[in-house]
Amino acid sequence: MDSRTSRAGKTMTGTTLSRSTAGTLPKHGRSRTGILAVLAGFALAIGLPAAAVAQQTQTEEMERREKVLSLLPNNAAKRIFGTTPGPANLEARAIGSFARGCVAGAKALPVDGETWQVMRLSRNRNWGHPQLISLIEKLARRAPKEAGWPGLLVGDISQPRGGPMLTGHASHQIGLDADLWLTPMPDRRLTRTERETMSATNLVRSDWMDVDPGLYSKSHLALIRLAAREKTVTRIFVNPAIKVALCRDAGAERDWLSKVRPMWGHNYHFHIRIACPAGDATCVDQPLPQDEDGCGTELKDWLKKQYAAMHKPKPPPGPKRDPKPPAKFWTLDDLPDECREVAVSK
Repeated sequence: MDSRTSRAGKTMTGTTLSRSTAGTLPKHGRSRTGILAVLAGFALAIGLPAAAVAQQTQTEEMERREKVLSLLPNNAAKRIFGTTPGPANLEARAIGSFARGCVAGAKALPVDGETWQVMRLSRNRNWGHPQLISLIEKLARRAPKEAGWPGLLVGDISQPRGGPMLTGHASHQIGLDADLWLTPMPDRRLTRTERETMSATNLVRSDWMDVDPGLYSKSHLALIRLAAREKTVTRIFVNPAIKVALCRDAGAERDWLSKVRPMWGHNYHFHIRIACPAGDATCVDQPLPQDEDGCGTELKDWLKKQYAAMHKPKPPPGPKRDPKPPAKFWTLDDLPDECREVAVSK
């Protein structure tokens, strides 16, 4: 985590874990900076982007992009989709799977709405399938009255034509995924500089076993529940520690909890995913989760893995391992055939 996160340096102790997780792991912790560094390394080790862990400012993002571009061949799909400034002028379609595909006819979420503001404008990732954009606008309108949430700060959705991103996400490729910050919208318009530099709120406690009680509120639960109850939403990803709080505080009406799944990172934002739009024959959907609320064994396992990753002892000094061979870069041949048309569309 970067140094801009407010109120994140303190160590929270004495907070009771939920019944399903209390007593399963040691309670000692580390500083959040050290823990996030370990979690970032673990995310990379299992193929997840470090951007899922830390907030990147415009300067940091540009530096990362320059480094990636310097290594990419000209025919790399990341280069093609990551540097195209506008959408494909085609009928709206989600093509392929969430982590291997593209989007035609994407629509941009306006950077300002009455109850939303788009963050990190320089990334140009406020594009999505029109159905997803409509859903975000709908959630933003409903959130103040129904969740006590003043408005949405919207993070990454997709690139103008979707596809693999230069930095960050493995998914978000077909215009059906969006990140919504766990920070309520302020009662004023943020400046462009603020949108590029301010950090979202890290909602997770310093031991990563539960939420930070000084930051988490029932409005967080109400907002996530509001999104989960939308029929088109099939998944919401949150950090395992946030899922602990949702399981504990949901009350008797728990029908929506099965859609909320634990996932590495996702401590600054929650990630919504909608179903493939009707008629998009080449869109590969995910079935709805079948377990009742997802608050049992799976959640315990996620917490154990996250804790183990962050408290893994440092390797003893000695010769470094041989470097890994360079990663294979996807080309258009590695994406659905329809993505070639999307890539070259004027």
